Parts: sequence; structure tokens; C-alpha cells
Amino acid sequence: MRIGWKHLVGFAILLALGGFLVAWSGLVSVAASSGHWPPVAWFLHFTMRQAVDTQSMGIEPPAGLDDPHRVALGAAHFASGCAPCHGAPGEPQSPIALEMTPHPPSLPPKIPSWEPRHLFWIVQHGVKFSGMPAWATQARPDEVWSVVAFLLRLPELDAVGYRHLAYGLEAAGSADAGEAGLADLGEGPIALVLANCARCHGRDGADTAGAGIPLIGGQNEPYLAATLRAYAERHRASGIMQPLARALDDEAIARLARHYASRSRPTQHDRPPAEQGLLRHGETLARSGRPEQGIPPCTSCHGPPARYPHYPEIAGQDAGYIERQLELFRSGTRGGTPFAHLMLGFASRLTEADIRAAAAFYARMPPGTRVSEDEPRPMTPATAFAPSGTSAILPPRP
Repeated sequence: MRIGWKHLVGFAILLALGGFLVAWSGLVSVAASSGHWPPVAWFLHFTMRQAVDTQSMGIEPPAGLDDPHRVALGAAHFASGCAPCHGAPGEPQSPIALEMTPHPPSLPPKIPSWEPRHLFWIVQHGVKFSGMPAWATQARPDEVWSVVAFLLRLPELDAVGYRHLAYGLEAAGSADAGEAGLADLGEGPIALVLANCARCHGRDGADTAGAGIPLIGGQNEPYLAATLRAYAERHRASGIMQPLARALDDEAIARLARHYASRSRPTQHDRPPAEQGLLRHGETLARSGRPEQGIPPCTSCHGPPARYPHYPEIAGQDAGYIERQLELFRSGTRGGTPFAHLMLGFASRLTEADIRAAAAFYARMPPGTRVSEDEPRPMTPATAFAPSGTSAILPPRP
């Protein structure tokens, strides 16, 4: 008998109808307790690996994945966002996670079988039908790469090494000493919240040395509170900060902002090296802007000191952090406080060279810099940084 296309269509319809009837009967077990039939488990895992390999083509890892600050940032997020399901050195997987189907794997023995691009794709996009969620925002691939940087280190870590990275205890002589050092942050539930913050920002908000994490010690209290609300309400994108801020009530936000605002901004600062021409470019932008292009002086809002309580202090911030924020503003994906929209317009007119120069200049400014109170004068491009119109970080012009 000759089989024509009508027969094939009819067979496909019968097959689809049969599948629907089986599903309608309710006889197919969807219980996680039943697990997967081994051939099905193999096929699903095979499909997942092939999809990740194909869809991650063209993803190039950035330079500096071995940067210790980037690794530490990824470790801090892993401890709160990943370890509850996957476990970690010295921290067994949750019995609840082990009853998931499929259950989340212990990662140290699995990581070597994946390339960095694979890990990036999985962390950023998640995996359907597995319980592996996508990153909380698709607008921050830089954060995802920090997690990848940590995952590449994970197989070689023991329990002590993991705790020192994940809980911000690298400077402590022991894990116990580090935990004791958190005791001055408060009592009750707020102490746990502050301990989470301290993993990345330090107890006083002044311990950050890189990885694109801002110094928040001595920052303006209204700005800190408004920023936490922006994260909580998803007005500002961050897969690290959004989940943490979302869990805070108004009282906790106020206490956190008050705590870090009350800390002293550091006066000592290891100034990163930068080419003189780049610094001159940054100084011109900071002091004078480019009025003909609608770019005001950075100092008119950010000083130092910042002129308005809802604007951040940026002197002494990590250059990589400043660059990333300006890039996000320029791309139109950076939100924040109710005044963030002002930066969207200004940043859209900046070139890449402008961004690098402004970041290098402000990163070289010692944190806590203030205009001299002995000679009070208006904040102008000529007097924003140093007495007598001289540069605070560059030698006087001849």
C-alpha cells in the first residue's frame, strides 16, 4: 500500500490525540518523589548539554576572571544564592534540595566538565524544568561573570578556603575571629542582614578594593536608602542586590542606610596608576564638563563633597565600578534613585574615552576628600577639588 501525505498527517493527529488522552487520564506521574526513568534522565541531560553548548557559542570570557576581588564577589553571592541548593565545601546540600527532580548537583566535581562560556550561559539564563533559575536581571552580565570566576576556583577550595572567600573573612586569622568581628553591627535580625552586607562591603563600608563594588562607608544616608529601595522595587538592575534588598522592610533599609552613612570614609587611599593624559582628560570633564554638548561638570553634583543628599559620593571609588555605572547609564539600562534619569541624558553623550578618563580621575581622588572649610566658596569647576584652583591629584600646570 502506498503511504501518502494524508496518511502521515492522519497518523500525526492520532499520535497527538493519544498523547493528550494519556495526559488527560492523569496516569502520568509528575511526582518529584518518583524520579526519572534512567533513559529519560539521560536524554534530558543530553539535550541540556547540547543546548548550552550551541547557545553559548560566541560568548567570550572577559579578561581578569582570576582577579581575586571578582572571585570574592562571586563567592559572596554563591553563599546566599547558590549554596542552599548545591551545597559548598564544608556545607552539605539541603535535604530539601536532594528531594528535587532532578536534584541540584554538588558542583566541585562537575565544574571541570564545563567551559567558562557554558557556565556563564547557565548562570545567566537558568535551565527549564530543573529548578535552576535565570539570573535576576539580564542587564548585568558583569555580575554573572563574577560568579563564573568563583565557580572556576570552587573545585580547588576546602572548607576553610571557601569560608574565607564566601563570608568575607580573608583578613581574619580564623573563621571564628571573623565572625566575632561582626558583633558590633547590631543585634537580632538586623545583625544577620548587616553580616550579609559585610561580605562584599565590609563592616564599615570602606574595605572594598576592587571587583566593581562601591565604597559605601560615609555615603549620604538618603542616597543609600533610596538605592536600596530602587533595588527592592527593581528600578535598578543587579542580580546580587535585588534579591537581598527585596527581603528588607522600611525599617531595615533605614537602619542599614544609617549604619553605613555613620561610618567614616577612608582618608588613606592606594591610588591606582593612570596615564597623565587620561587624568587630564578626566580632570577637564570633572571641573568643566563639555557645555557645548550638554555635559555639565561632574563636580556640580558629585563634588567632592556631593552637593545634594540624594547624589552619591564618588571620590575614591573603584575605577571599574565607576566605568560600569557610566556604561549602564549610557546604554539606558541603569536605574536608581528618583534622580537617576538626569544621568541618562548626560551619559548618553559620553564617549568610551570620556568614561575611562572620568573613572580614572575620580578613582585617584582620596576617599573622604572635602573642600576646605577655611575658605568657604561656591562649588565651581575651578574650585571643586583643591585650594587655589590647583589639581588635587596632578602636579600644577607650568
